[in-house]
Amino acid sequence: MLPRYTQRMQSLFNPGDVVAVDFPGVTGVKRRPAVVLSSAVYHASRPDVVVGLITSQTTTALGPTDSVLQDWAQAGLRVASVFRSFFATLPPSTRPMFVGHLSDRDWEGVCTCVKVALAPLDDTVPPVAPTP
Repeated sequence: MLPRYTQRMQSLFNPGDVVAVDFPGVTGVKRRPAVVLSSAVYHASRPDVVVGLITSQTTTALGPTDSVLQDWAQAGLRVASVFRSFFATLPPSTRPMFVGHLSDRDWEGVCTCVKVALAPLDDTVPPVAPTP
């Protein structure tokens, strides 16, 4: 049987859910929106949740690992927002609160960014570091 906190996380969040969490950042911890990236399989055995940052800083330079959220209001966000590939694994003590859920097109953009941001995970041999 799973611990109670694992069961709670398992039943609360799904990939693409928008949550408000105490998110660690460069200037300290701040309550902010994030998107759940961890899967139901992960939640079935882990008490924490893996999230990616959502920011309202839409005027700053966007990179290949950022995605403008087209349907931000539908997702429960108050202002136009961008997903940034800034990831964190948060324990239940951060008390994530459900805000909404990304549209299919926004979730597709997030998935693309995550794939670009992380090393290819389908390789069985880690890449070799370049020699100077």
